[in-house]
Amino acid sequence: MSKKFIPVIILLTGIGLFFNYQTQGKTDKGDDPKEKYAKILYNVGVLLEQGHFAPQIIDDGFSKRVLNKFMTDLDDEKTFFLQSDINSFKKFENVIDDEIHGKEIFSFYTINEIYTNRVKEVSLLYKNILSKPFDFSIDEKLVLNAEKANFSKSIAERTDLWRKRLKYAVLGRYVDMQEDREKNKNKTDFIQKADSTLERESREQVCKQMDRYFATKKTRETIDENFSTFINTITSLMDPHTNYFPPVDLRSFNEGMSGRFYGIGAQLKEDDGKIKISSLVSGGPAWKSGELKEDDEIIKVGQGNQEPVDVTGYAIPDAVKLIRGAEKGTEVRLTVKKVDGSIKVVILLRDNITLEDTFAKSAIINGVNKIGYIYLPEFYADFEKPNGPRCSVDVAKEVEKLKAENVDGIIIDLRNNGGGSLYDVVQMAGLFISSGPVCQVKGRDEKPSVMRDRDNRVQYDGPLAVMVDGTSASASEIFAAAIQDYNRGVIIGSSSTYGKGTVQRNIPLNPEGEPIFSNKTSEDLGSIKLTLQKFYRINGGATQLNGVVPDVILPNRYDYLKFREKDTPHPLKWDEIAKADYQPWRSDYSLQDLLLAVNGEIKNSESFNKIKTNVEWLDKYNNKAYSINIKQYKEEQKTLKAIFKQMDDLVKLSQPLDFKNLNADTASINSSEDKINKNKQWINLRNKDLYIDESVKVIERMIIQKNIANKNKSL
Repeated sequence: MSKKFIPVIILLTGIGLFFNYQTQGKTDKGDDPKEKYAKILYNVGVLLEQGHFAPQIIDDGFSKRVLNKFMTDLDDEKTFFLQSDINSFKKFENVIDDEIHGKEIFSFYTINEIYTNRVKEVSLLYKNILSKPFDFSIDEKLVLNAEKANFSKSIAERTDLWRKRLKYAVLGRYVDMQEDREKNKNKTDFIQKADSTLERESREQVCKQMDRYFATKKTRETIDENFSTFINTITSLMDPHTNYFPPVDLRSFNEGMSGRFYGIGAQLKEDDGKIKISSLVSGGPAWKSGELKEDDEIIKVGQGNQEPVDVTGYAIPDAVKLIRGAEKGTEVRLTVKKVDGSIKVVILLRDNITLEDTFAKSAIINGVNKIGYIYLPEFYADFEKPNGPRCSVDVAKEVEKLKAENVDGIIIDLRNNGGGSLYDVVQMAGLFISSGPVCQVKGRDEKPSVMRDRDNRVQYDGPLAVMVDGTSASASEIFAAAIQDYNRGVIIGSSSTYGKGTVQRNIPLNPEGEPIFSNKTSEDLGSIKLTLQKFYRINGGATQLNGVVPDVILPNRYDYLKFREKDTPHPLKWDEIAKADYQPWRSDYSLQDLLLAVNGEIKNSESFNKIKTNVEWLDKYNNKAYSINIKQYKEEQKTLKAIFKQMDDLVKLSQPLDFKNLNADTASINSSEDKINKNKQWINLRNKDLYIDESVKVIERMIIQKNIANKNKSL
């Protein structure tokens, strides 16, 4: 952490003492949420103004932006608030900044109360709307893009909006049922149903869906959760990656980074609104107990002897938070409905559960050459355990196993890798280059610091390709950028990576520990994941916003979805600093000539050109108004399904790649039925992947060029 940030921590400590001193001699308000919220809001404001990399001034202009975004964050589809509500909130336009600076909070409570009441009003609408048949012959349109929609001017207008949304949902199911009937009409055991019956059953299905939707909304959108949304509205205006974490959410974040947690070792699924067990982790508490089976329904979750919480209507992530715990050996009691209908309370002690699916894994692709393939889903690191799993160490082991198999080249797959440990990026890049800088980091008003690999050894010096896509972010982008800047390998992927080039650190909101003037431990206020620095490539350019543009660009079928950093509100800008001092990798052949040939082939590829054309069509389709007329709907769906089917066919190879597990992994994979099945699934997801196949072709070109260069050397 920058030394310039230390005064902020000291200031936070002073704030804690100030709040504690203010409450002395008063009734104990330790459980008063208003006092807690006020302290959280004030501390967050201090951190943002004093510690953020590029802080905005928290003034009336900032207050107005918070107000507008908070209304959107609560009601992102504009289906609950009325325009009159939005107008009434304008009185808070110049108030929220004062509340952040310590004045009594009014805005949140007022907006939250109105929002909660509006949700209750709407929750009473859908059953009445769905109780009557719909006429799908009427020409009606529905705008689903919230950016192009307005808040309803009246309750009647809002009711009509929900009528259209529900009608559109029913229409989708109705058409699906009609198609299913047509497909099975010649089967003797298939029951043919009239259109009126299908329409009624479609309404019933949507009604059940809405029951679950509002039940989940009720359990999730507590005042605590909505206040967290309010705080995150404020933090997100600084940049998309500065976030507030209540204590339980911080625990989930750390679990994701480390790949381990304290739980019972059961994976959950949602089945018709019920939370059921989908599988058990071998060796975990649930598996060892022998009392839980697949498809058992979890009804309640209790912490030891405490009153259990009914999880009916809960979303899976919310139920998981209750089942997992912060400490090993703590007791969780599950009230379970067995498949046979019996009710049983199962008592389990939480234990350390390791998510092996999040760790590095490798395989061999046999073909003209033997290609090593390493899959890394995230740059994980267990910061709490010195000897815990670290991705750089694991990737080094996978490289050694591949070298033992005499592979001719290596592909590292960083698609869908959202980043993680910066330290491990540097260590991992060092496996493929000699000593030198890997990235640069710059804090606010600071000179850039260079993070470098200090090990002269190169673990692997052969042909290398790195696969990325639009979801490859942060640490993934640093690694790809370093490999690209050194000319060490070829970066292959969609038009660009995600574009997250910022560094965050978790800062607790109550660093004072136990208050001096109180006999009880201070309540955990949560923490802020605060943006303190920016990443820069060794060539001087930021990875922020623009991401990394691959050397070989492959049109991606998800490019029509706007999800990159540049598509989010309030991202930090791209900039550049002086380049670091580094020596590019010396190849025996021209990488530029190779890329020229590869990109020429892709430009003329029928498959990739079709994907590109379809993506452009989908981009336009997503911004249109949708028809609720059954004839027009069927025509649109026919076109849509044809396009999706074509893209599914295009990205799947007709002849699968020859994926094989490493000899060193055979014993571990065959140690249990669960591992065998997971491994088959892992292989099957990859052996027909068009993008892996294209990466193999690029690597094979590199191998040919290398062999020619070596042959010329020996002549």
